[in-house]
Amino acid sequence: MNDTTRLAGPASRRDEATRPAGPARRRNGRTRLAGPAAVLSVVAVVALWLANGGIGPGEPLTSAGRVTGLVASDLLLLQVLLMARIPWVERAYGQDLLARRHRVIGFLSFWLMLAHVVLITAGYARTAPASVPGEAWSLVVTYPGMLLAAAGTLLLILVVVLSVRAARRRQRYETWHLLHLYAYLGVGLALPHQLWTGADFTASPLARLYWWGLYGATLAAVLAFRVALPLGRSAYHRLRVDAVVPEAPGVVSVYLRGHRLDRLPVRAGQFFLWRFLDGPGWSRAHPYTLSAAPRDNLLRITVKDLGDGSHRVGRLLPGTRVLVEGPYGTLTAERSSGRPPLLIAAGVGITTMRALLDDLGPAGTGATLLYRVRTRAEGVFRLELDDLARRHGVRIVHLEGSRPRHGSWLPAGWSAGDDAAALRRLVPDVAGREAYLCGPPPWMAAVRACLRDAGVPDDLIHSEEFAW
Repeated sequence: MNDTTRLAGPASRRDEATRPAGPARRRNGRTRLAGPAAVLSVVAVVALWLANGGIGPGEPLTSAGRVTGLVASDLLLLQVLLMARIPWVERAYGQDLLARRHRVIGFLSFWLMLAHVVLITAGYARTAPASVPGEAWSLVVTYPGMLLAAAGTLLLILVVVLSVRAARRRQRYETWHLLHLYAYLGVGLALPHQLWTGADFTASPLARLYWWGLYGATLAAVLAFRVALPLGRSAYHRLRVDAVVPEAPGVVSVYLRGHRLDRLPVRAGQFFLWRFLDGPGWSRAHPYTLSAAPRDNLLRITVKDLGDGSHRVGRLLPGTRVLVEGPYGTLTAERSSGRPPLLIAAGVGITTMRALLDDLGPAGTGATLLYRVRTRAEGVFRLELDDLARRHGVRIVHLEGSRPRHGSWLPAGWSAGDDAAALRRLVPDVAGREAYLCGPPPWMAAVRACLRDAGVPDDLIHSEEFAW
């Protein structure tokens, strides 16, 4: 029996043994402590500012500048912590939700930082007295750490401008990822002046303890989970490309082998950040989900050539070494409530659904898969899906057709303007099912709205986006 046949079968005994008995959704609700912790950290910062004479008889602009700077610093560090890939935080929230909160906190901290710069400069200028431009120049060239802070602020402005959705859509993934790394440098340059000259830091032992602790925890988390853990796992498991197999036009599956993959804590539906050591450009990581349940000696990913570096994957040679970061993601069988699953995929999103069918086990009984494709010939895993339908009773519906003009998630001619009614015709018992989605984000948003209209509770609709 070849590897492809094995991957088309049910989950291994290791997967069944580690599958939780009940829905993980409830457990995650009890472990989501990052949100309250973030609020408490801001409260602590404001309390320390008040304890150190925050509201006093001095210049009100300077006082306002101090508190906005302290809160901005706190949020900048929390923003880094959110994307530090801390495993228990990832499992509780999922990387897409963390990325959205990272984005919101990032913009909030950025505007607070700009308010801090303006208010402090204006406050000092009124006290001196001096002109605002003259005081700004004096602060940058005479105060310890301020030149570094000015350089860091300019880097953060650059990153924020390029993170606006309109600008980000025009960038290749590799370009945006490289530029986004400058945010770490910006944070590193912008914050130290607080340690050297900040009155709220130098005047209070408790404030020094808090800030040094937060700086230390942030640095330790980044080094441990963004550097040490990925390098350690890559060195231990020694992943290499075993084979590259065409699946459809522009789509290939990569089979990977390594050392003791049974100890790799990954489930079907999760993804890694992959770096293939095949030449220049290897340092840029790309997120690819597993397209089959992991086996003790084999992993598989399936990649579509989208031109953002993914075209190199089809040319990988057997034996190519691989570095991995992860696993990430919460779109797994752990979310199952026991209801019959409805899996809905578009395009290469079938990779995640294909892996989930392996791992759902008994919860997958009576599963229905709706697979949105332009033509059946462009579909991926045709033989494997036919095998699942024949052996495990999975009902598979190929939604063939071109994209409709009115923005429906269904192909042209399938909905007649009423997506919810069309969905009920396709899946009459849809309201009693649990849904898993994978595809382009706008498409998934349309599917989610349609499922709600068809009577599926929102907490039984599961989806996840790659966070970049």
